[in-house]
Amino acid sequence: MRHRMRGRKLGRNASHRKAMFRNMACSLIRSLRVNEDAENKPKVPGRIITTVPKAKELRPIIEKLITLARKASSHEESAEQFATSAERNTDEWTTWRRSDQWQQWAQAIAPAVTLRRRAFAKLRDNEAVDILFDELSERFADRPGGYTRIIQLPNVRLGDAGAQAMIEFVGERDRLKSKARSAPVVTEEPIEVTEEPAASQSDEIANEEEATEQTTEAEEEATADDAEKE
Repeated sequence: MRHRMRGRKLGRNASHRKAMFRNMACSLIRSLRVNEDAENKPKVPGRIITTVPKAKELRPIIEKLITLARKASSHEESAEQFATSAERNTDEWTTWRRSDQWQQWAQAIAPAVTLRRRAFAKLRDNEAVDILFDELSERFADRPGGYTRIIQLPNVRLGDAGAQAMIEFVGERDRLKSKARSAPVVTEEPIEVTEEPAASQSDEIANEEEATEQTTEAEEEATADDAEKE
């Protein structure tokens, strides 16, 4: 009975996919150490651009590697109490090497060495492993998961119009959530309105009678003038 492969094939066989994601993981991790004199240095460290399907397949690989580094850092801290500050091959270091304290240190550091070897088997790159265990383990020491993010880009890849995405480490250059702006408080001040007293009904009648009388007087005067002229 044939078993279906989990994940995306991406048009490649198993060995090709493994090599491709190993190189992509190394590229993402090594982008944290930017050489200023390099011609092809990344614009922003800790970020690479690829297609959306590849980014989705790469993300769990990076997450598991960082989890290995975080586990190793706890073992290294517990072994620190049995370590020595003497230089290698000195008399003090030789004495420590032959003591029971070295046995305790070797026993405490053994899980960290095993985890580092597992990471090297995945990456096959010494610089990427050093960055993973020295920088990323400290950077995400207090973060239980979600070390990377995928941001889909609006532009497509030339040639096949493949959807592009950016995968990067979280924790730096993160956008801070701005506080919600509260609407200004408007205080309603009482407006003083001076109202003219309304005219009473009797005043209105008096004004109408006065206007009527003035009109009548004007008509009588005009009639008298016409009579005189005749």
